[in-house]
Amino acid sequence: MTADQAVEVLRAAGEPTRLRILALLAREELAVLELTRILRQSQPRVSRHLKLLAGAGLVERFPDGAWVFYRLAAGGPARQLTQQALALVGPADPMFADDAERLGDVGAERADQAAAYFAVNAERWDEIRSLYTSEAAVEAAIVDAAGEGPFRRFVDLGTGAGRMLTLLGGRARSAVGLDLSRQMLNIARGHVAGAGLAACELRHGDILGTGLAAEEADLVVVHQVLHYLIDPAAAVAEAARLVAPDGRLLIVDFAPHALEFLRAEHRHRRLGFSDEEMRRWLSAAGLGAIEAAALPPPRGVGLTVKVWTARRPAARIRQAA
Repeated sequence: MTADQAVEVLRAAGEPTRLRILALLAREELAVLELTRILRQSQPRVSRHLKLLAGAGLVERFPDGAWVFYRLAAGGPARQLTQQALALVGPADPMFADDAERLGDVGAERADQAAAYFAVNAERWDEIRSLYTSEAAVEAAIVDAAGEGPFRRFVDLGTGAGRMLTLLGGRARSAVGLDLSRQMLNIARGHVAGAGLAACELRHGDILGTGLAAEEADLVVVHQVLHYLIDPAAAVAEAARLVAPDGRLLIVDFAPHALEFLRAEHRHRRLGFSDEEMRRWLSAAGLGAIEAAALPPPRGVGLTVKVWTARRPAARIRQAA
């Protein structure tokens, strides 16, 4: 970074509202409208601040359908400067504390809406999911990507109605499915029991903090979960943390699309993910051999499902002395 660039970055960060924005984005990626609610400022004013921050390389802007999200720059000197600037402000600072409280309110509102949605739709979850594309074709691709097994340990994050457990659990010596929705877990228990999978355990848990041991699973699956999440990159990192050496992670979600009704009617936060974005997250989490398979919708109308696979490199065998 040149002296002129450093001055530009310092000027961009050296304003109260913009420093508040950086502090909020250090917690999670946020949409413009969410930032206006938290900051209690008009959208044009917040957008002007964001434009300055993006121009200085302090934040990244990424459109997602009709929404625009922002997050801190992924790395480099600008990210280091942001972290240093924020570290100078104590956590008890009233301005930052008030913003954090309002961010918590926004998050709680999102969680309540999601919980209500899943509670209402739990019984017909497979039906809703099948509206997007052919489940038979998706499941065939998942089985192919997972491999023959057997798997010592299989982890299904955001297990929902337990379909991945019943699809792949027979290839695993032990399996665990996590989900935040107790209604969905109750349905999954019925499906798992009906399939005779005694080695499958179901737990109430958060994909962002599973509490599971690192590198314990030969196979980890994240099936149609990321588009609901506030921080999908963090979920990918947590899923990757669980993958054992020479194990694999499967992520099934949508390619980028513009079906905005899925936000309002089905609580989708993100409208799909690009290969570039997914590869960046998987690589940053220490996984390699990344592949992507696309399953377009019938007659080219609807959603394209993507199946991304990645492996953790095998542990090196120590040479005898």
